[in-house]
Amino acid sequence: MTDQSKQVGVEQIMDLIPHRYPFLLVDKVLDYAPGEWIKAVKNVSFNEPQFQGHFPGHPVMPGVMIIEAMAQAAGVLTQLSRAGQANDALFYLVKVDNAKFTQIVVPGDQLVFECEIKKVIKNMTLYQGKATVDGKVVAKAELLCAEKSK
Repeated sequence: MTDQSKQVGVEQIMDLIPHRYPFLLVDKVLDYAPGEWIKAVKNVSFNEPQFQGHFPGHPVMPGVMIIEAMAQAAGVLTQLSRAGQANDALFYLVKVDNAKFTQIVVPGDQLVFECEIKKVIKNMTLYQGKATVDGKVVAKAELLCAEKSK
């Protein structure tokens, strides 16, 4: 069961990470444990700009955008874990390992991201992430993000 008090809407997400339309790819946080894990959602809509060219007549969500959305969810976790106290820093995706895509994602799908912190090393955090649609894994990857002051 999801704890309603741990849900985070898009307005608060925009307070936590710098991404904006059309590149804000996390719509809502369903649940999280600070310093441990997050469960977040991205509703895939045909109105998104990538579908004009990927692929016309057969819209498919680009894999790199699924990974980016996963990284944004991880960034939201980091900020929530710091209670929003990292406002003087930006977090950059610096490495993706073991990425695997197992199913295409199309408009109308709801991507659910689950990211967990595996290790924190100085100014870097290693996450294990997966994306699911209707309970089926569509992508997974290890993500390394680094913090840099603005």
